Amino acid sequence: MRVRVLVLLVTASFAVTGSASARPAGLHGAHPCAGVSGFTCATLDVPLDRANLARGTLHLQVGMGDNVNAPHGVLLVLSGGPGQPGLPLLGGFLSRALSAERSQYRVVVFDQRGTGAGALDCKAMQYEMGSSDLTPPSARAVRACARKLGARRAFFGTDDVVGDMDDLRRALGVDTWSLDGISYGTYTGERYALAHPSHVAKLVLDSVVPQVGEIDLGVAEFAAVRRVLGSVCGAGCVADLAAVVRRDRLGPKLFDALTFDSIADPTFRTFWNVPAALHGARRGNRKELDRFLAAASAYQRDTPAAALDQGLHASALCADWRYPWGNSAAPLAGRAAKLRAAVARIPAAQLYPFDPRTASGNGFVRQCLPWTPTAPTPLPHGKLRVRTLLVNGDHDLSTPLAWARRQLALTPRGKLVVVPGAGHSVQSRALSNVGRRAVARFLLGS
Repeated sequence: MRVRVLVLLVTASFAVTGSASARPAGLHGAHPCAGVSGFTCATLDVPLDRANLARGTLHLQVGMGDNVNAPHGVLLVLSGGPGQPGLPLLGGFLSRALSAERSQYRVVVFDQRGTGAGALDCKAMQYEMGSSDLTPPSARAVRACARKLGARRAFFGTDDVVGDMDDLRRALGVDTWSLDGISYGTYTGERYALAHPSHVAKLVLDSVVPQVGEIDLGVAEFAAVRRVLGSVCGAGCVADLAAVVRRDRLGPKLFDALTFDSIADPTFRTFWNVPAALHGARRGNRKELDRFLAAASAYQRDTPAAALDQGLHASALCADWRYPWGNSAAPLAGRAAKLRAAVARIPAAQLYPFDPRTASGNGFVRQCLPWTPTAPTPLPHGKLRVRTLLVNGDHDLSTPLAWARRQLALTPRGKLVVVPGAGHSVQSRALSNVGRRAVARFLLGS
């Protein structure tokens, strides 16, 4: 889920059931997309609240490939985060991924509600978190964001995005499509496929967030840190991390920075020599470790709402997920006590090399702990029964491999491809072509 350096994506391919036009019904204001040849941009109007149309309309920006008669239909690329817009994917993501698929599909992207030009823009929380999932925001900034959004905050969950997707499908005049999701985009893709299985031919999940929507306070991620760092630099390296966490109380910061680095550099040695920095810090020299922490923080913080909106991030995550205090409708009173009790029940071995402060003090928790009570997004039930390819890097700390295996168990028609040494977003960032080739075979095959 940690999007930070990269855009999280859902990609969808459409089987066209009739003639398609360059300006489908329901889209308006068509014009050439700026800075990208071969694409037409337009606007899709959707209701803020599908149960009460009087609440107003959102205007979502859409980008569509001009090859309307592509042999395999339409490929919709949905951004994730949650909080990232889709239109920038036409330049960045498509320059690195789907090279074989682009000529066979009509590529479409759209800015999900609350992103891009429609960003919710909670300034204090945006400044404190930037593009990070794990940088803990202040309770004051979180409360200010919830106040700013007011009752509107209830209409930016993943179910609302799923409704927008189906509006776009109808506007494009297609009946079935295939979804290719990256990071939080996998969650959106799963939710769409669970809600509308008859409209999904194939589903690709890259860097998987499982459909269950239940936070484990970092237990899966901590296990991934043990495994991945152990493979990079041995058990001594993991022990160095544990010692620094325990002595210097740096757990949340190190958890954040290491997860960021698994996206930027899954070798942990190219941009910063993380093993050496941890070893030096354990021996009393924190110079390199402090430089690493400062650089990771600065890189993530310098992210405007138009690139990743933290107001949308909170609105979606807090409604979509379940925490120790329950769902997003739980009263504020008692949340902290339930969190403390849940953390206390986690065995120390499952927290290692981190500590209880890391489990309770990371951004995933701290963004939703003080979030004003809001109606939750209903959790899905049942298994994902569409044809599915799951792809995950084994060095990914943001969406760890254990999450992909958990989703695989809920996906009877699924196949998992593990890419050795890869971090987050296999299709666009992995040095190896293993994942990209697997996706191409899956999407272009019969």
